[in-house]
Amino acid sequence: MILVLLGPPGAGKGTQGQRIVERYGIPKISTGEIFRDLAAAGTPLGLRAKEFWSAGQLVPDDVVIGLVRERIAMPDCAKGFLLDGFPRTVPQADALAGLLKEFGRDLTGVLDFALNEEELVKRLSGRRTCPKCTATYHVVAMPPKREGVCDACGGELIQRADDQPESIRKRLQEYAAKTEPLLAYYRERGKVQTVDAAPGPDAIYAEVRRLVGLDGAGK
Repeated sequence: MILVLLGPPGAGKGTQGQRIVERYGIPKISTGEIFRDLAAAGTPLGLRAKEFWSAGQLVPDDVVIGLVRERIAMPDCAKGFLLDGFPRTVPQADALAGLLKEFGRDLTGVLDFALNEEELVKRLSGRRTCPKCTATYHVVAMPPKREGVCDACGGELIQRADDQPESIRKRLQEYAAKTEPLLAYYRERGKVQTVDAAPGPDAIYAEVRRLVGLDGAGK
């Protein structure tokens, strides 16, 4: 099972990806994790990538593709893997197709977690953060014991600037503009399955399993 996960901030793809990883024993791979892991391991590509991100620069595609090749060749990817944050562009999607062909493997599908903008804004704007200890809460999903007060250190909780509704809407618009060409690419190839991200986590997980043909595969 090889899946690409797409979805705007707040759609819950991280939660669902983790459930798939835990249930089916396959790794979730993000480019950020690859950069850190291979840099820590001291691989030449990992160290080269570190030079770029340490300087605040984008890592070039040829380096990113090389890192993905190294990562998916590792033994824990033998049964499959989830990709989160890669590919981000159509050229990267083409490169991924080439990598999978090189390894004699096929992309199972692309899960696009979809939720309307108003609900996304509602979810994301509910986040509250403690500036003292960095603990994070949500006014609905994970509220503190006392409203506005951090459970861990007693600090006053705040709403960060990037959690303000207008900032969130801007991020969502940027995400949509960047992702639409990638979705179009995969739709043309019949790979996209749209997941309704509005229900609760259990219902979404059941839908994910149905879409990728895992109804009979455990709980």
